[in-house]
Amino acid sequence: MDHHTPLIAAIVGAIVLAFILGALAQRLKISPLVGYLLAGVCVGPFTPGFVADQGLITELAEIGVILLMFGVGLHFSLKDLLAVKSIAVPGAIGQIAVATLLGWGLAAIMGWPISNGIVFGLALSVASTVVLLRALQERRLIESTEGRIAVGWLIVEDLFMVLTLVLLPPLAEIASSMDTGASVSYGDIGLTLGITLGKVAAFVAVMLVLGRKAVPWVLHTIAHTGSRELFRLAVLAIALGIAFGAATLFGVSFALGAFFAGMVLSESELSHRAAEETLPLRDAFAVLFFVSVGMLLNPAVLIESLWPLLGALAIVLLGKSVAAFLIVRAFGHKTQVALVISASLAQIGEFSFILAGLGVALGVLTQEAQDLVLAAAIISILLNPTAFVLLDRFRGKFGAADAGAEKTAREIPPTRLSDHIILVGYGRVGSVIGEALRKAASTFLVIDTHNPALETLSASGVETIDGNAADHAVFAAAKPEVARCLFVAVPNAFEAGAIVEQARAANPALPIIARAHSDAEAQHLTALGATATVIGETELALEMLRRAPVPASA
Repeated sequence: MDHHTPLIAAIVGAIVLAFILGALAQRLKISPLVGYLLAGVCVGPFTPGFVADQGLITELAEIGVILLMFGVGLHFSLKDLLAVKSIAVPGAIGQIAVATLLGWGLAAIMGWPISNGIVFGLALSVASTVVLLRALQERRLIESTEGRIAVGWLIVEDLFMVLTLVLLPPLAEIASSMDTGASVSYGDIGLTLGITLGKVAAFVAVMLVLGRKAVPWVLHTIAHTGSRELFRLAVLAIALGIAFGAATLFGVSFALGAFFAGMVLSESELSHRAAEETLPLRDAFAVLFFVSVGMLLNPAVLIESLWPLLGALAIVLLGKSVAAFLIVRAFGHKTQVALVISASLAQIGEFSFILAGLGVALGVLTQEAQDLVLAAAIISILLNPTAFVLLDRFRGKFGAADAGAEKTAREIPPTRLSDHIILVGYGRVGSVIGEALRKAASTFLVIDTHNPALETLSASGVETIDGNAADHAVFAAAKPEVARCLFVAVPNAFEAGAIVEQARAANPALPIIARAHSDAEAQHLTALGATATVIGETELALEMLRRAPVPASA
């Protein structure tokens, strides 16, 4: 048997090393992204030892880009953006403009062409979605004022970068013609941009008119089959199919196609489940994307281009942060809000990699500039937790230690209910339980994360808490110590275990009924304090037997 399998070798090498270094980074309380990027450096052509096939990894990384952008679209919330539009829109655009100008200035000092400088500056201007959200979640700031502004700011940055990825190819073609001395008329420029924007407009129109009806219909139809495998496959087919179709039929990027696929799907009631079902595959291919980025980094840039690298880091860590701070303060927000947003944006990530890679492919960014972007990304992600440590010390100095956590606690006020039922998770299982409780006129509240159904429940008079019940502050607001019963209907056994453990500690006598998928999960939840566990397949079989015309002893 032929064991020359470069594709398998590349995938195995990348995944295994990414796991080892990612786990080490997590252990050191550093973002796992750093581990994934360093794994790419280790299997790249610039370091000794095993070298993965860069072409294969790059193609696999394209799937990672599609799924990453699909995830961005899936979590896109126009409502969240509109709530903070007065600060997020001008703030993000202003901060991008300042960082781009600073990057262009650094490029000019190094003698790079204008087109290189602009793309370089843009790559330094946008923060990492993954890093920013994780930093806010760890500090329980997502639901705070500063958290909402930061997320809205991030959405505007993402939208701006999606538009940039669409317009960069025609602009690069024009820049190339100008660099070679060829005459380019304003009419040609206008025609090229017009054609590109026309294709984008046509694609957007198709997605908004047909996609908004077809995509949810397909998902609902598949969901009614009851096949989890088919549903997961349908979501992936929608993401990959629309991205590929957008590139093939309309000439727009995979990224834009995937973003709109996610955005259209986000309007469906099944969006929460779609995100849940595709998350493992999305994470796996995203890891390959970060590994492919790391493979492009030449570690020699840390020595050979030390001063330019320090300049790029100064733009990311200081230039962007100072610009964001001044903009937020100019709009009348408190110093604490401005500091949180500044710290959140003091890094760059996935969009920077995508833009830098596209710039190199189009010839409007040098390999040296890409190396600087990649090195600045790795170092800024490493240093970002330090920014929050300094922020905490600053707040402590002025008597505002833990202000973020206190604010979050105020924004999730404890329920006034007592002798009530707590229902955690309002998906396929939780919604059935909730409907039964409503018919029985039981007093209950629901905890779930970013579930559109919560709005409908609230409108009908059911109390809801938007948040992860595994978070102590969120679960404590439901007052388990005075509750009558707890239903844990979330599908993730580790998350369910954390909820059960908290509930049992708060109320030793509380009846807890938890959902499980296997005997092992049931034992795990029982050991943590669940009163009873229900395995779906087992209960289904028993119910079928109860309804069958056979003797009970059967």
